[in-house]
Amino acid sequence: MLSLSFQIINQQLRRGGGNASGPAYGGRGQGGQGRGGVSAFGRGRGRGRYDEPDNSFDAPPGSSNAHSNLMKEIGSSVPNYNLGATPQTNNANQGARKALGTRRTPGTKFVPPFPRSGEGGQLSRPPSGGPTSAMEDDPIMQDERLRNIEPKMVELIMNEIMDHGAPIDWDDIAGLEFAKATVKEMVVWPMLRPDLFHGLLGPPKGLLLFGPPGTGKTLIGKCIAVKSKATFFSISSSSLTSKWVGEGEKMVRALFAVARVHQPSVIFIDEIDSLLTQRSDGEHEASRRIKTEFLVQLDGATSGSDDDRLLVVGATNRPQEIDEAARRRLVKKLYIPLPDAPARRQIVLNLLGRQGHALSGDEIELVVSRSQGYSGADMSHLCKEAALGPIRCISDLSSISADQVRPIQYVDFDKAFRQVRASVSQKDLEGYIKWNTQFGSSGIGEQDESTLSRD
Repeated sequence: MLSLSFQIINQQLRRGGGNASGPAYGGRGQGGQGRGGVSAFGRGRGRGRYDEPDNSFDAPPGSSNAHSNLMKEIGSSVPNYNLGATPQTNNANQGARKALGTRRTPGTKFVPPFPRSGEGGQLSRPPSGGPTSAMEDDPIMQDERLRNIEPKMVELIMNEIMDHGAPIDWDDIAGLEFAKATVKEMVVWPMLRPDLFHGLLGPPKGLLLFGPPGTGKTLIGKCIAVKSKATFFSISSSSLTSKWVGEGEKMVRALFAVARVHQPSVIFIDEIDSLLTQRSDGEHEASRRIKTEFLVQLDGATSGSDDDRLLVVGATNRPQEIDEAARRRLVKKLYIPLPDAPARRQIVLNLLGRQGHALSGDEIELVVSRSQGYSGADMSHLCKEAALGPIRCISDLSSISADQVRPIQYVDFDKAFRQVRASVSQKDLEGYIKWNTQFGSSGIGEQDESTLSRD
């Protein structure tokens, strides 16, 4: 406040000009002509001692000088402020606070912006009251396995738990009988009966599902969680990455810690090749650290105790890009091929059962034969395109009821085949077969290779 007042005084003195009347420092005079030194409104001609201002001059009646105007302005802007008074400090703090932004000399002691509490010399900060404070009161946070995990990380991982949606049954997955039987044997049964599957019968904790896109790999992962009554974590590479250095490794560590608390747990990582690609010399350091931490945690899950019922399921369309260390830790590698003819028939019948159709058995078989090489997602798009055929024939949708829409016919599928093509090439299929023969589970390639070739 003192510096502000001095600035106001200087501004007012400068505005007064050299022709105004006012006191002189070092003598009396008008307009800065007095002897003795510097005038308030101009520089004097004579030399003199630097004296205090003298306000004893006589002003004409009704007139005002710069000094009186300045005092009035200060009194209106700063009420009850005395320039000659000593600044008072707050007795509650008594020097515990220091004005922020002021310069501290080397000999002075640092004063923190927070008052210290009486015990332990800890800074007493106000409670945040945010989600982190609520997580700290959660009984889950009291678990010993989450002792070194930040509550913020636990909250982010808890948001990735999928406990919603309709339950999925094995019959909802068309075809893939060998893959479903293998998953039941190595995953579901050991999680339901851990007392029987221990020692050499202990299940592997890593499973890799690879194959063309749209073949049901994600559905298998969800069905595993439903049938094993496990907590399902749906994780992607974006869930474990952060712009802050070191946050990605903490997220990976928190993921496995929370999964062990909520076991039996299934950690499903879609497009795992984007997270565990092969390490190279030109790779970014942050990405390498995340991979290293994930491999360490994954190896710990694999070599953990028999009481830990934790399964890591990875799905990928490019298994050849996965790192060798991750491939070793994902013990079981199941190839999920394109649906064969019975599976495509089941997909068509399930989808057409929700809509009215007029297709005969022979026409359905014709649709199945023409869709050779289509994935499950391609079959779904084909049926949706055919279902739009009756709607396109209607000229005025606003005046027609739902009962007046004709059923789906084969001519609609004939037009849909011109719009929807197979999304997987023969070259890609040959690459999957080659990788499965080299690294995949035995017997799958020989069993399903005949279903992959196109007419």
